Amino acid sequence: MKLTSENKSELFSQIITLCNSNPQITINEVAEKCGISRQTASKYIAELKKGNKIFKSYPRTYDDRMFVDTFEHDYTWLNGFMRNVRRYSKSTAVIDPQTGKSWTYSALNSEANRFANALQKRGLGKNDVVMSALRNCPAFAVSYVAPRKIGSILLAANASLSSGEMALLMDHNQPKAVVYSANIIQTIIAASKLTKCRNVLYILADNIEGKELPDGHVLYEDFIKGESDENPKVDFRPHIYDEVLRLCTSGTTALPKSVPISDINDVLSAHDVIMQYPLNRFDVTLNMTPWFHRGGCHCAGPGPVFYVGGTCVVMRDFKPSVTLEWVSKYKITFLMGAPTNLEMLYRAQERSHSDLSNLHGIVTMGAPLSRADCIKFSNTLTPNIYNGYGTTETFWNAFLRPYDLPEGAGSVGGSCIDDEVRVVNVYEHKKAEPDDEVPHDKMTEGEVIIKSPAKSSYSYFKNEAMNKARYYKGWYYTGDTGTWDDNCIVTIRGRKDDMMVVSGENIYPSQIEDAINQNPKVRDCIVTAVPDKVRGQSVAAYVIPEDDSLTIDELAAFCAQSPMLSKYKRPRYFALVKEIPHTATGKKQHYQMKERAAKDLETGFLRRG
Repeated sequence: MKLTSENKSELFSQIITLCNSNPQITINEVAEKCGISRQTASKYIAELKKGNKIFKSYPRTYDDRMFVDTFEHDYTWLNGFMRNVRRYSKSTAVIDPQTGKSWTYSALNSEANRFANALQKRGLGKNDVVMSALRNCPAFAVSYVAPRKIGSILLAANASLSSGEMALLMDHNQPKAVVYSANIIQTIIAASKLTKCRNVLYILADNIEGKELPDGHVLYEDFIKGESDENPKVDFRPHIYDEVLRLCTSGTTALPKSVPISDINDVLSAHDVIMQYPLNRFDVTLNMTPWFHRGGCHCAGPGPVFYVGGTCVVMRDFKPSVTLEWVSKYKITFLMGAPTNLEMLYRAQERSHSDLSNLHGIVTMGAPLSRADCIKFSNTLTPNIYNGYGTTETFWNAFLRPYDLPEGAGSVGGSCIDDEVRVVNVYEHKKAEPDDEVPHDKMTEGEVIIKSPAKSSYSYFKNEAMNKARYYKGWYYTGDTGTWDDNCIVTIRGRKDDMMVVSGENIYPSQIEDAINQNPKVRDCIVTAVPDKVRGQSVAAYVIPEDDSLTIDELAAFCAQSPMLSKYKRPRYFALVKEIPHTATGKKQHYQMKERAAKDLETGFLRRG
């Protein structure tokens, strides 16, 4: 097969990685792993050595064996947590205001051990998947700790997924246990019937509603009752490259992409937060957004807080007035949320004038803040506003601190200390090389790419196509477009694709279009976003009827009943049209509809469903 320039570049990248990570690798091994002949492998290795791309290996000047062994096996998140259990055993780890309960580090560890031992008795162990479909609650905190004690992986599923999406996620990840909150019982029951997974252990946790236990499921409290609170015995030695957490991020289909997080990713993500805020063991944090997101568990959630020895306050459902009340009552020092949360918090504070003197800062991710918003939030909530930019795959990678705002508002700031963010050229049929940068002129748009070796596993779970599309030469290609200046300050301009962001959740039009097109009265449709003061954006659907009797009310009801559409993905506005724009090759032109949709919303052509 004749290699294209793009294929050859990818092959060279693979050979460089193989040879530099293992200097003892043979030509035959390179040829086998790359799927090329020995002769071709030898030729390319010689070419790369000549170009100083493959480096000679030199021995260490000291005996590094104990360092390597200790660092790779002992520098784990769980060891950090256990240090805090020993040091701060009586300090509060979790507060649940709704139930009036709290857990010290000693109590949290004991409950995590009971959960881990119960899972182990049911046959779960190394590399098995425990899926959580939990709102922010004490059971989530326990689940963050317990599975890794037996070498299992916590798959933190988006608890807002529909039953069909949840079933697809289960099929893809094959969990042996599912821990879920009572508020989504019906979703889990439906998903259990749709999934191909069998012999799954379903555990109902956080049942503050007192709902009836479904047949064949077990209550969390009964599941851990009588179990040992000692550390479970295991037959493996932990390693910092072990996968301990798996997070989900939206894709172009109903199946979310699954993102592995290694143990060292977990540790260094915690370090990043501890360094940026800074965060210490006397801090009390509250997430206004779900912990199942990367920005939830790693921003002010269980990851960094339990690693530093601080306290998490649990909020199941965001209520701005309650948040303000809890800031004062529980002496909360850091809040984390999306810009929409801050807007609602601001409006509530304008009415209540609550005492927020304990607050050290509010951290927001998901979208840049405007200068006007920065000023009003700083004047009304706290002068310390932080704005982060990143992805599920890489955590946060650019950051605006209080001293950057409001002057830096609108941008996402400069790269974090251990990261590098660049803007590179965009080509139709290939990736730009990482050093193929656009000018630093604040005008030329390119694709934003991120190098974050500390916080990224550079991998999707069982998704080689996305691995190839997104990861290249140690960089993550985000799909975001932006500009930058001579200080490497990046401003996001849009997307290469058509992703929308609704209440901090990433959504792709194709999944919603596929769901709407299942309606027999629909010939075709196109989905885009319209501005929404509360949600940031809302979904709007332009539909070509197959049957002239189709109404907007029918469409809204159909979407509400679709098992493939989570509530936040359902269109809020609809319009019936005779045609939708396509390119010459038949691709839907979403960008045209996005430009039109804002005007159609103002004129009333788009109607509320």
